[in-house]
Amino acid sequence: MLTRTDLRGRVPSTVELRATLPRAEMDVEHVLHRVRPVIEAVRDRGVAAVLEFTEKFDAVRPERVRVAADELRRALDELDPAVRAALEESIARARKVHDDQRRTDTTTQVVPGGTVTERWVPVARVGLYAPGGLAVYPSSVVMNVVPAQAAGVESLVVCSPPQAEFGGLPHPTILAAAQLLGVEEVWAVGGAQAVALLAYGGHDTDGAELTPVDMVTGPGNVYVTAAKRHLRSLIGIDSEAGPTEIAVLADSTADPVHVAADLISQAEHDTLAASVLVTTSEELADAVDAELERQVAQTKHVERIGTALAGVQSGCILVSTVEDGIRVVDAYAAEHLEIQTADAEAVAARVRNAGAIFVGPYAPVSLGDYCAGSNHVLPTGGCARHSSGLSVQSFLRGIHVIAYSEQALRDVADQVVALANAEDLPAHGQAVTARFPG
Repeated sequence: MLTRTDLRGRVPSTVELRATLPRAEMDVEHVLHRVRPVIEAVRDRGVAAVLEFTEKFDAVRPERVRVAADELRRALDELDPAVRAALEESIARARKVHDDQRRTDTTTQVVPGGTVTERWVPVARVGLYAPGGLAVYPSSVVMNVVPAQAAGVESLVVCSPPQAEFGGLPHPTILAAAQLLGVEEVWAVGGAQAVALLAYGGHDTDGAELTPVDMVTGPGNVYVTAAKRHLRSLIGIDSEAGPTEIAVLADSTADPVHVAADLISQAEHDTLAASVLVTTSEELADAVDAELERQVAQTKHVERIGTALAGVQSGCILVSTVEDGIRVVDAYAAEHLEIQTADAEAVAARVRNAGAIFVGPYAPVSLGDYCAGSNHVLPTGGCARHSSGLSVQSFLRGIHVIAYSEQALRDVADQVVALANAEDLPAHGQAVTARFPG
């Protein structure tokens, strides 16, 4: 089922590997021209424009865009008890991990009388986008809200598309998750118009105000991504999320049933989802193919999964050794990387590029999606080579605070003047010497 590429006996360069490995492409530039008018309309006309686009794209026109507090409470009261318990467990585990990530301020004494302090300050107000497309993702609400709260963000607002079947409200599971997390401000708006409303702010039909945010996080479709790209000079963003990816590095010790199930789990998201197996064992590759045929036929989303697995973005890469496999997965830089080999922890320790690494047979990506305690908002499209997943640090800004005494400045004045003159910026030096006349 997976297209095979045989790299055994070859030592391709990193450039060759990146050109060879399968990858989904999401052409954000192609839709920017469609997103710009939406953004401009929301900037100029606020909620009135939002309602027009909501009616056009979501086939519903809510009376108000902000979700009332009693609707949040009702959604939680009516939530399936098993789902509520699962969300509570997910939140508890995520809080445990993210609370430990909070950076502390550090002060360095450079010289007697001269210090530099790095002070970590949370972003003041953040907008969190929860998509509503092929599936509903209350877990994304958890994964965005928990690190923001751990960072100390004071003001949070969630936006999620309105659903006609729920009377113009977002999906009740999204509302219930927000209520569980203590988020009081939720707006029923999706797509590029949601990002624009978060960036520019606006007033609801009843006068309720959405104050502009400083940062927008959360996954979405190509239009959401395009809006984030277009507005990133006005607001901070987490990343430009593309189709989800899983790579599995496996040897002959891996269980093909597990490998196939994990590849399918991510293919379930989207027809553009990428499922990649990198293995030293042709026998395992054959067994995984057989398992894919068997398991896909039993899934709920057969067509979607089959399309994703057969797509150019998915495939099986045969390599000679596990070390060669590490080179391949480092070049690929997957959003999710599973290590299913002998001595998996040692192999995982040698991997440099991945959004998150899942070690051994009992750490499937699905665990990380919901209840590992880790964050599932991760870099895609090879961005794990230079970017990290969403974390507490994503919502913190480091500010350097410089404090020097008179003597500490006097001691370094000559060096400052020399460097200022070398750069032909003599006024820089004068700003120092002016403090020491004569």
